[in-house]
Amino acid sequence: MMVGSRVIVVAEDGKEDGGGGGENGFVDSPSGKKTKMEVARFPLSRGEIAVAVGVFVVFCVGLGCIYLTMPEAEYGKLKLPRTMSELRLLKENLAVYASDHPAQFILGYCSTYIFMQTFMIPGTIFMSLLAGALFGVVRGLILVVFNATAGASSCFFLSKLIGRPIVTWLWPEKLRFFQGEIAKHREKLLNYMLFIRVTPTLPNLFINLASPIVDIPFHVFFLATLVGLLPASFITVKAGLALGDLKSVKDLYDFKTLVVLFLIGSVAIFPTLMKRKRIYE
Repeated sequence: MMVGSRVIVVAEDGKEDGGGGGENGFVDSPSGKKTKMEVARFPLSRGEIAVAVGVFVVFCVGLGCIYLTMPEAEYGKLKLPRTMSELRLLKENLAVYASDHPAQFILGYCSTYIFMQTFMIPGTIFMSLLAGALFGVVRGLILVVFNATAGASSCFFLSKLIGRPIVTWLWPEKLRFFQGEIAKHREKLLNYMLFIRVTPTLPNLFINLASPIVDIPFHVFFLATLVGLLPASFITVKAGLALGDLKSVKDLYDFKTLVVLFLIGSVAIFPTLMKRKRIYE
């Protein structure tokens, strides 16, 4: 493999050695054994990078078109929040625009949310809080669940095209664990997917990227995402009604909230556990 500008040669006995390459990538070591050069590569091929860039550009063009339809006075108010204070300021700046131009605002909001979910850009939790602050619990929840499901589905299909090398490169151990769990719960896959969606067992980012790699059918992924994100989304959207009381995102998920989420998730996984118990008996 290559570390900086140095080429490392891996011998058959597993030891590393420095040197140049011979025929077919092999060189002679002092012990007389043939060694093979292994050069670390970026996990995506040129074609896969082109696909990712193409999808990214399409999203950017769409967002740009929406942005240009907004009044010029609103341009300076648009900024993805990274703290609760920035979110409160954004809510104050956009409240009038969202009320006067609801269709344009919702279109821009949905496009931004789905874009962030598709390309794994952090900050969607602030978008969920913003929905609650501007639209209330019911409309905000519908908006958040729709966008989260659409964004996760978009990420699923993008990962199906180019995700395998990325996930294998970033999370090899976690991917092997996930494959094993999917194999064990294959007959009750929807129940298991609901469990991991409801509970913070695995990050949603990892689930979105790894699901097509471990051959989870899209309809199972879609239903588990649509239903499984409801509890956490409800908590987040409801918290958006009281932005002034929140100091950080950590305040959303205290110990009591996590216990409730695990209890809800246990209801989803219960049929799988009962079936396994009957098999063992």
